[in-house]
Order: sequence, then C-alpha cells, then structure tokens
Amino acid sequence: MIEPLSSSEPVLLPPPSFGRRVRSIAGYSLLTALMILARMPVFVPAALLHCAIRNGRRAAWAVLAITIAIVALYALSVPLETPDLQHMTWASLGAIVLAIALPAMAAVPLVARAENFGRVLLFLIAGSLVGLVATEVASRLIFSFSPFAFEVAQTKTMWLEVVKAYRELKAPAEMIGLAEKLGPINIYVLPGQLVGSLSVIFIVSLLMYGRLRGWQDREAARPYLFRNLQLPEWLLFAFIFGGLTPIAGGMLQKVAANTLVVVVFLYIVQGLAVVRSLMVSMGAGPVSSLFAWMLVGFMFFTGVSQVLLGVVGLFDPFFDFRHFKKRKDDSHESHSD
Repeated sequence: MIEPLSSSEPVLLPPPSFGRRVRSIAGYSLLTALMILARMPVFVPAALLHCAIRNGRRAAWAVLAITIAIVALYALSVPLETPDLQHMTWASLGAIVLAIALPAMAAVPLVARAENFGRVLLFLIAGSLVGLVATEVASRLIFSFSPFAFEVAQTKTMWLEVVKAYRELKAPAEMIGLAEKLGPINIYVLPGQLVGSLSVIFIVSLLMYGRLRGWQDREAARPYLFRNLQLPEWLLFAFIFGGLTPIAGGMLQKVAANTLVVVVFLYIVQGLAVVRSLMVSMGAGPVSSLFAWMLVGFMFFTGVSQVLLGVVGLFDPFFDFRHFKKRKDDSHESHSD
C-alpha cells in the first residue's frame, strides 16, 4: 500500500546533473561575456546572482572566471589607435570586474537570504566604490594611466563642443552662459555621476533577478520588486553630510558635493518606488499605469517631478507613504514593476 506524502514535509528536488550544470555555466559565461563586449553591463550582476542561486556560488565564480578570459582574449585581438585608448579599454574591463561583478558576487549571501532591496543596493554601491578605487590604483601602477583623468578630459571636451555648437547655432546668450557654468559643475561632481550610473546598473539587475526568480519562487522575488525598494534610514546622515557642501571647502567640499549627488539620486529613485507602490495599491492597470508614468516623465524633464520625488523619497521612512491605504491583497503579483 502506497502512503501519501505528508504536506508538512518539503519534497527536495534532486540536484542538477553534472552535464546540465556544465551547460548552464557555459551559457551564463557566453551571455555575460556578450553583455560586456556589447557595452551593456547593466545585466551582468543579474546573471551572476541568478547563476549563484541556481547552481551555487562555485558555479558563479567559474562563470566569472570564464567571462574574464573570453573578454580578455577579445581585447587582446582588437588593435586600438592610441595607447590611451588601449589603457582605457583595459581599465573599463577592470572596472566592470572590480566595481560591478565582484560586488555582485559579494552580495550573493544577502540576496540568498532575501535581504531588503535598499540594504542590498547600498551594499553593492559601497562595493562598487571600492572597485573604482582599486581600478584607478591598478591602472596607475600597471599602465601609469589614470582612467579618472581620462574621463575628466573627455567631459571637458564634450562641454566645449556643446558650447561651440550653441554659439554656431546663435543660441541665446543665457543658454550659452548656462552651458559654460554647467561644464565645470559636471566635472566637479563626476565621481558622483559615475556612482549614480553604477547604482542604475545594480537597481536594474536586482529587478531583473527578481523577475527571473519570480518564475520559480514568488516569495523569494518579492523583496526585489521595484515598489518594495526602501533605503535604510541611516542614509539621512549621508544627506546631512552632503548638505555641508556650501559651507565646506577643499577636499571636504568635493566629497560632500559628490555624496549629495548620489544620495539625492537614490531618494528620487525611492520616490519613484513610492509612486509605483501607490499605483499597485490603487489597482492601476497597464493602461492607467502607462499614462501615470508618462505624466511623471513629463514632469521629470521639466524639473518639477525631480524635486517632488526627492522630497517623497526623503520623507518616506517617516510618513510611510506606501501604506496610507491598506491593500486588499498584497500578494497579488500580476502588476509589472
């Protein structure tokens, strides 16, 4: 007589076979290498995280090692015009590994435990800062080349071209003057802008990871829905430190200004997450959500939405805007984040 399985005892799935694991590692490696070579590293953390959760951390490390080998072989086979471009190419690849891939690997235990979206994001950003510094130091020691100085020179050239184009088009003097003022400001906060770009990569990858995991385990994917992005409350201290920018001087002022750029950007993103949460709580469908996002986008480019979203994101830990109206069914996952 066959006894039914007890519903209280979990049924363990057999581990994947060796051949299946090898095929999976090869697939992840090729996909990750193609994303890097195509200058689209935005999904690299998602690929590594998903591989680590699905096949184990050793498999993810193998994927990273194979990816580095493929990308390095390709970089060696492509001749570049100047030594600076060659050095910058290697520095860029190093930054992808040190400031994107390695922080993602370090965050695997946090993601496996389904830690808070905001906590994981800040952990990744901190790791990326260490990776950027390591890339700069390694480039100077190996190539006697500074990737940051190269980026600064490129930014200066870009803004000079913008001012030149405005003058050739006979733009109003106010517009030309504004471009001339914005150029030095953008160079001054360039480190903050680079960190902000890395933040976008990590946010998108965590969202993609949540979607991929959602097909297998909705509860594991729940923390990484966009509407659940909540930054730690202690980030307010970083915002206060950034507020010292007008009264500070020297290196302290530069650090405070770049910190302020990153924190304000993160609070704007949190404001967008609050908006998404309110859409879900009000039962907004795809069409109404699309119109709402179009309105937010229009207001964003006018500058109004940026201020409002930043304020909402800043005060969300105190007023909990997301739960002003309790949801009837918080487990509903048909909404697309």
